[in-house]
Amino acid sequence: MIYLLNDFLKLRKTLKSKNLKLVFTNGCFDIIHRGHIEYLNRAKKLGDFLVVGLNSDKSVKLIKGSDRPVNNENDRAFVLDNIKPVDAVVIFNEKTPFIIIKKILPDLLVKGGDWKEQNIVGADVVTKNGGKVLSLPFINGYSTTEIIKKGKK
Repeated sequence: MIYLLNDFLKLRKTLKSKNLKLVFTNGCFDIIHRGHIEYLNRAKKLGDFLVVGLNSDKSVKLIKGSDRPVNNENDRAFVLDNIKPVDAVVIFNEKTPFIIIKKILPDLLVKGGDWKEQNIVGADVVTKNGGKVLSLPFINGYSTTEIIKKGKK
């Protein structure tokens, strides 16, 4: 499901009461490709419930520039919400997901292998609260930026 942060916080309480392990990841997920799917499958296997923090259109523009995103936040959220391992999507407007991470305190915070664990936003908050932070192996040859470059040729 696609949630507003405050609505997801209610669900988070329920997950905690049932001792279910929450895995959190985030990203733009602009043009979904095999690398994304393999990454999300790996992330889901690490816990019971996978929530994806999705950069809003405004947030993507801050990170990637005025030509992005290719797909708007509602379409990106819909696609993510319909990918098998994803249990929830929460859209955020900030440049980073720090506020979401601080509020939901995931049991496991994961990012792709292009992120060193010490550089993952929110890692300090998660580890201080007993959670773990992982950088999952990057899947070479799959990149939204590269897909866009190919499309322009």
